Amino acid sequence: SHSSEYNEYRLQQHPLSLEANGTKSLPQAIIIGVKKGGTRALLEFLRLHPKIRAPGPEPHFFDKNYDRGLDWYREQMPPTTVGQMTIEKTPSYLITRDVPRRIFEMSKNIKLIVVVRDPVTRAISDYTQAISKRPDIKSFEQFAFLDNKTRLVDTSWGAIKIGVYAKHFEKWLQYFPMEQFHFVSGEELITNPAQEVANVQKFLGLDRLITKRNFHLNGSKGFPCLRKFGSGKPHCLNKSKGRPHPRIDPDIIERLRDFYKPFNAKFYQMCGRDFGWQ
Repeated sequence: SHSSEYNEYRLQQHPLSLEANGTKSLPQAIIIGVKKGGTRALLEFLRLHPKIRAPGPEPHFFDKNYDRGLDWYREQMPPTTVGQMTIEKTPSYLITRDVPRRIFEMSKNIKLIVVVRDPVTRAISDYTQAISKRPDIKSFEQFAFLDNKTRLVDTSWGAIKIGVYAKHFEKWLQYFPMEQFHFVSGEELITNPAQEVANVQKFLGLDRLITKRNFHLNGSKGFPCLRKFGSGKPHCLNKSKGRPHPRIDPDIIERLRDFYKPFNAKFYQMCGRDFGWQ
């Protein structure tokens, strides 16, 4: 495999032949999920670290562009110098069938990061994003239930299906051991970003350079803003973060909470962390 071992080897053989701005490498870590969980925020926070480099757009290599080959994938990465780490994020990887095997074939030792969030709020957030693009679509409850009388949850709807984390995660455990995964709480990423990012830095084997002093809570939206090293002015995430959610009947929310409860319990057990979703 042309993976990190090859890059390591090349760097050892020809340290002087590298261009001054570095060389492109396949990622050593990937944020594989989950959509509307906080992956963009996490990547923005991690980019503050001088040892982390990441591409801007989501490459979608292992789900949509796989036929383009690993050389194309490497080309999407930013150049790195010795000691820097390449990370990419594509939140749809978590739920896409062939992705675990494809990533395994590239690198058995890759580190995988999953940002998860209460599946009910995640589904509403997903729906909120959809109506911001197409205001005329059906109501949340029309999507969420097969019919209104029985209130049977429609598990084929993407917004519901994504939140059944235990089911998606099982497929990954067929290829990778538990210690190659790290889970981030999407809720804590907003309320206690320094601690969540400290845990990720530790998982990635990096010095804990990003700390409390890099975060500044934005009162109006309750979203953390970032202070880069050596810069006084905090930078806040883009406007769409913290979009107001449509009001959804509490009965519907209750029904969905009941639906997710067993899956959440199983997921807590799998990853050894109780995320406290009600």
